[in-house]
Amino acid sequence: MRIGIDFDNTIACYDGVFHAAALERGLIETSLPRDKNSVRDHLNGTGQADAFTELQGYVYGLRMDLAAPYPGAVDFMRAARADGHDLFIVSHKTRHPMIGPRHDLHAAARGFLEAHGLLGPDGLVAGEQAHFELTKEEKLARAVALCVDVFIDDLPEILAMPGWPASLRRVLFDPENRLPEGSWKGYVFERHASWAALRAAILGA
Repeated sequence: MRIGIDFDNTIACYDGVFHAAALERGLIETSLPRDKNSVRDHLNGTGQADAFTELQGYVYGLRMDLAAPYPGAVDFMRAARADGHDLFIVSHKTRHPMIGPRHDLHAAARGFLEAHGLLGPDGLVAGEQAHFELTKEEKLARAVALCVDVFIDDLPEILAMPGWPASLRRVLFDPENRLPEGSWKGYVFERHASWAALRAAILGA
């Protein structure tokens, strides 16, 4: 089986990361809730929308060390490889932040994967099997070209895009239970809220 996996908010977990990074930069008070949306809404609501945009570049560029793989993600990938399945990481993000220092966001993502033993000659995914595309359309085209049998993503709008082969198994990763019924704008997806559930459903282990 050929398994495609998204990167941001699917492998890489940013729980508390934007809060920590915003505190580093003196943008918020410690009392603000720790989720990303609270940080965004606070900065947008206080006339600091550009500061939040730059904060994203800071996190995704320089402070990927604050992020971690979701619990169970590495175990899933290790079990998949042990069972002989092929793994591909297919994501989309700009090469550089929209504003602020021009960090290489693709290189930072690869660095995160390497740091956690997921990418490289001794990792669970070979370097040439990790793809960071610039647009959603290029991401879909890459996954289709790789002939993946399964694709796992946290964004329902990606899984709902036209162009996926009918035979491809599209799986929604929804750890925050945003779509408990797996339903989004008339689309109904196979949905799992944890990597342990994904492992049981896809690998049967």
